[in-house]
Amino acid sequence: MNPSQAITPALRAWVSEQRQAGQSDERLRAAMLGKGWSAQDADSALSEPGPKADKKLPTPDLSASPLYITVGHQRIKVLQTLEHPRIIVFGDVLSKNECEFLIAQARPRLERSKVLGTDEDVVSNTRTSEGMFFHRQENELIGAIEQRIATLLQWPLEFGEGLQVLRYFPGAEFTPHHDYFEPVHFGKSLSRGGQRVATLIMYLHEPEQGGATIFPDINFSVFPTQGSAVFFSYDKPAPQTLTLHGSAPVIAGEKWVVTKWLREREFT
Repeated sequence: MNPSQAITPALRAWVSEQRQAGQSDERLRAAMLGKGWSAQDADSALSEPGPKADKKLPTPDLSASPLYITVGHQRIKVLQTLEHPRIIVFGDVLSKNECEFLIAQARPRLERSKVLGTDEDVVSNTRTSEGMFFHRQENELIGAIEQRIATLLQWPLEFGEGLQVLRYFPGAEFTPHHDYFEPVHFGKSLSRGGQRVATLIMYLHEPEQGGATIFPDINFSVFPTQGSAVFFSYDKPAPQTLTLHGSAPVIAGEKWVVTKWLREREFT
């Protein structure tokens, strides 16, 4: 019988560092067991809160409780905020002309949306929209929108993925999911810029009925209004972030959105 292992400050720091690097508790537990730890001691070590380091995340400056944030020529409304999960609903992130431009540019390039697979992206009945990706800084207007997002969320432009436009027709949906990558299965995705740490969903065209962005863990919904957006961040790849979300089915009309995912370092 192995003697109990001491849960030292150094061990707590190691667990904290590994979690922030994207390692799941399951992998950390397996590593401990491989080093001769008992299951009970490993579980005790992982249940210790340890020293909590503040992980820098994308976020707007709301320190002065502003009703509006002006970025360039765009006066963006701050409509609603939640602390945990960190969710902010904005109005007027995009102008009507910008929304129409993005739809027109994206429409001829739409394909059936896919979900992330272990080796490649795959078609799935969990996601029945159509979509496409713009290259980062693909044209002048896209570059201006990306810079606006970088300024608003205080996150380097080069840490963002290219804009993805999605079209949801009647009946189309995206069942609840997380945007972060599970390190065990998607290590290849992490190599391009580290973990995803935040999402900004901007609404380009509102449907006649349905199509809300839903957060089932907290029973919260954001209804798609042209030019508005919902932002949420996640400090670790874990369900405890409460960022499970999805797109409720469109009942009538079409919903168009453009999504910006932000990484922890430069996306290549």
